[in-house]
Amino acid sequence: METELSKKLGVEHAIFGFTPFPAVAAAITRAGGFGVLGAVRYTAPDELARDLDWMTEHTDGKPYGLDVVMPAKKVEGVTEADVEAMIPAEHRRYVEETLAKHGVPELAEGEASGWRITGWMEEVARNQLDVAFGHPIKLLANALGSPPADVIARARDHGVLVAALAGSAKHARHHAEAGIDIVVAQGYEAGGHTGEIASMVLVPEVVDAVHPLPVLAAGGIGSGEQIAAGLALGAQGAWLGSIWLTTEEADLHSRALTAKLLAAGSGDTVRSRALTGKPARQLRTEWTDAWDDPNGPGTLPMPLQGLLVAEAVSRIQKYEIGPLLGTPVGQIVGRMTSERSVQAVFDDLTRGFERAVDRINRIAGRSDRS
Repeated sequence: METELSKKLGVEHAIFGFTPFPAVAAAITRAGGFGVLGAVRYTAPDELARDLDWMTEHTDGKPYGLDVVMPAKKVEGVTEADVEAMIPAEHRRYVEETLAKHGVPELAEGEASGWRITGWMEEVARNQLDVAFGHPIKLLANALGSPPADVIARARDHGVLVAALAGSAKHARHHAEAGIDIVVAQGYEAGGHTGEIASMVLVPEVVDAVHPLPVLAAGGIGSGEQIAAGLALGAQGAWLGSIWLTTEEADLHSRALTAKLLAAGSGDTVRSRALTGKPARQLRTEWTDAWDDPNGPGTLPMPLQGLLVAEAVSRIQKYEIGPLLGTPVGQIVGRMTSERSVQAVFDDLTRGFERAVDRINRIAGRSDRS
């Protein structure tokens, strides 16, 4: 599964694995792929530094990358407290009413609300970059499009390639014009923030739009056959995220959530603004239904929604409130039916890729295999 891009990065297989878990990212790299650690949940620079130190020690000298959530346009002088003050009281009441309806307990007095979506903020993201460029990362990916020009220049100075996610050919062209190195064409099927164009249509459109820049196929990919399809459409690799959520190395902190993922079918996800304010594919739950209810107040724009629901999500996860419990995940969840090691997933991907290539070779009359 070598391509020009994978050779450039020094990896055996052109499989790029995005994950919020350092152990998973490191295992992907050790298996011959390229592990990419998601930084959005890190609010303290020392926590990110600790985990990047750990990854450096557990990747056997092989390359890995970091994914940040950073807006292209800088907003000066806006603090988290300023944003919190913009949240309407009506929305805060709706959160509490929904939690009360399902009997969700309060957090203990003085207990922090846990993960908050603050990586979008200029100060937080730049602090993450200060940490990242002090480690041997080989790729910086941005989930909110092209990073600011000075960040791209800084990455170049450190010999780090820059990737940006795109949900349309138009977005991809903007990335190319901004000077990024790799475009991740993320289709509608993907988990998390995603657009409205399916991968089979999107990937070749983006390949044509940004040629000769390398493109990674993303969205709904969880088998070697799908990776082969992405390469056949012109991509130089595949970007996989959801498939790693049920690996043994993943740390969801919830057996109930893992069980829900393993039981879910490909039709059990929904694109909802409930988590961040932007459309993000996730498990459909009574929580997402509540925010799509026309009788409710509706979601707030990003980043207000993320700050609004941060404590609620922490409470739902801590107490494992089944009807409300969910997570961002793509439609590939229907293939995630058992807990396996990252290496086992990799072995399955490579075998599936070989099967697909053999099949095409037989169709083209280029193989002696029966």
